[in-house]
Amino acid sequence: MRLQLRLAQKPFTDIKRIKIKKIDLGGILVLLNIDKNKNERYENMSKSKVLFTKNITPESLVNIYKQLGRELGGKVAVKVHSGEPGGKNFLKPEFMKELVDYVHGTVVECNTAYPGRRMESKEHWKAIQEHGFTNLFKVDIMDEEGELELPIKDSKHLKVNYVGSHLANYDSLLILSHFKGHQMGGFGGALKNTSIGIASSKGKLHIHTAGNANKPDGFFNTPQDAFLESMAEAASSIVEYRKDNILFINVMRDISIDCDCNSCPKDPEMKDIGILASLDPVALDQACVDLIYKSDDKGKASLIHRMEEKHGIHTVEEAARLGVGSREYELIDIE
Repeated sequence: MRLQLRLAQKPFTDIKRIKIKKIDLGGILVLLNIDKNKNERYENMSKSKVLFTKNITPESLVNIYKQLGRELGGKVAVKVHSGEPGGKNFLKPEFMKELVDYVHGTVVECNTAYPGRRMESKEHWKAIQEHGFTNLFKVDIMDEEGELELPIKDSKHLKVNYVGSHLANYDSLLILSHFKGHQMGGFGGALKNTSIGIASSKGKLHIHTAGNANKPDGFFNTPQDAFLESMAEAASSIVEYRKDNILFINVMRDISIDCDCNSCPKDPEMKDIGILASLDPVALDQACVDLIYKSDDKGKASLIHRMEEKHGIHTVEEAARLGVGSREYELIDIE
């Protein structure tokens, strides 16, 4: 009989942090009052591994990638957020340089679907240059020359995902995300960066309207959960497309309640937490949400309000339903 380790409607905050040199699931088993010997094999098979370090340095970023044990091969696309000009919380190119160099990667982005300097390629390139990316990396705006369609299975809203056409030029994907709040999605992490982040301008509108972009009121009358479910659906198409040639890293620093797509985001109210990485984007985002709730930082209140107000956890729930990953995980401290 399958064991249910969490309720579907709220974060699970009792995962214990475990040292990588001595993995011991006993604390979780005692918590759940399960006989260890009978269930040890199940526990090891069912949980996704999420690696954690409190050290937020370029060296730690490379180390956590290595510890995942999946070497990305061929042409590697490193998906980042280039940051809307005016904002200052986005991950800086100097911070990620060692990692991008290590995987011989190309930094990739896509244009936005809302007014701003990243909506069209000409101004987006200027913003990318101003933020220092072109000085350090090869950079590619993947939808600059159009888009391609990826099919979506078992969806409620979207049948296809429109992504930058240059995605087909890469063999592997490294999703490097700044975990923070989001004014529409509640929070943004691996799933958002994999879905809306890789979507073309048309694809972003397609997701935001839950497939109703052609309707006059599609953008303004889309139910919140339909938008969140559409993000999960889009993410599922990317994971299916790249299969085992993808991994995910979330950086929990400068944790504002606003996204890096905001040109005037609010200053962070809580302290930095660390870097997390996984082969499973669902487990990764769930772990980040759990760390916010578990934090003893009083500044977390605004972010929790933002996440709950927008029902942000529902993206994680829907991605798990679609088989993108699991909400059950081991948090492994690699330091």
